[in-house]
Amino acid sequence: MNVRVLLALIFLPIGAWAQGFAGLGTMAGKGFTEPQPGKMFRFPEDHGAHPDYRIEWWYLTANLTDAEGTPYGLQWTLFRTAMAPEESDGWASPQLWMGHAAVTTETKHFVTERLARGGTGQAGVIAAPFSAWIDDWALEGDWQTMQMTASAPDFAYDMTLTAQGPLVFHGDNGFSVKSNSGQASYYYSQPFFAIEGELHLPSGTVAVTGNAWLDREWSSQLLSGDQTGWDWFSLSFDSGDKLMGSRLQQTDGADFTAATWITPDGQTTAFPDGAFNATPLSANDADVPVVWRVTLPQREVDVTVAAINEDAWMTTSVPYWEGPVTVSGTHTGIGYLEMTGYD
Repeated sequence: MNVRVLLALIFLPIGAWAQGFAGLGTMAGKGFTEPQPGKMFRFPEDHGAHPDYRIEWWYLTANLTDAEGTPYGLQWTLFRTAMAPEESDGWASPQLWMGHAAVTTETKHFVTERLARGGTGQAGVIAAPFSAWIDDWALEGDWQTMQMTASAPDFAYDMTLTAQGPLVFHGDNGFSVKSNSGQASYYYSQPFFAIEGELHLPSGTVAVTGNAWLDREWSSQLLSGDQTGWDWFSLSFDSGDKLMGSRLQQTDGADFTAATWITPDGQTTAFPDGAFNATPLSANDADVPVVWRVTLPQREVDVTVAAINEDAWMTTSVPYWEGPVTVSGTHTGIGYLEMTGYD
């Protein structure tokens, strides 16, 4: 059989994600578990996979600088999606895995992707001792100290992460509502990682340090049927405070927003729909917004968020924009921006 045909058959559900961004606005599917309020998180178990839910990810972004202060961005993501709410050995497994890795400079955006079928050992997540992997990429450790690696033909990186604060939980103690219809996920983060290591780029090896933000999220229907994608901001202010804000796009031109304010010691305040606002100010040549005005009046936030590299487009099976940003205005700092649902 032609290799491309085989891959299409194996990863058809992943390829279908491009329609309505991942089919994440479709029905959860028969037998899948739905998130409910009041969950009591259990660790280390919840660091691992939840095969009875349809979609899940381990998503890390980092803002880095070299010895001269040159900025870089880094991404490491492992996605899981399921055709059925179960796990089994071998090629009969309904669990599908997709890995994305990227490095962004002021002038270049390096990106690569890996695909795997569950049950073969090629990819997976173990809760304790924690290990998430796809092929030779890995994120592993005890969530206090972690090692992270990824490689591609034109770049690679090897990083050490050290937690300098607690886990934080979004929404109602980790129950994160995404729409007026009630779609929701379980969502927590470790936004306090210090990160250091080496980037291996075509121009040479660069030693870097910085800050990283790791998101954990799982659900069975992340979006409602009239939502097409989202704009997600993770902002780290020079004050030590942090802000996660999301704007979910609707077909009628309206949006649904959510936000979490995080203090330097990890205390959180969740904000409901309408409190957080993100307005595009300018776009790149592909008509993707790359400069935004972000406001959260309850915290006197009124900032401009601007991409370090306007062309940080993820040329993956599910295309989207992902890259590092600067923050100026009432608050200054750095962060990351993800935008899905754009052509």
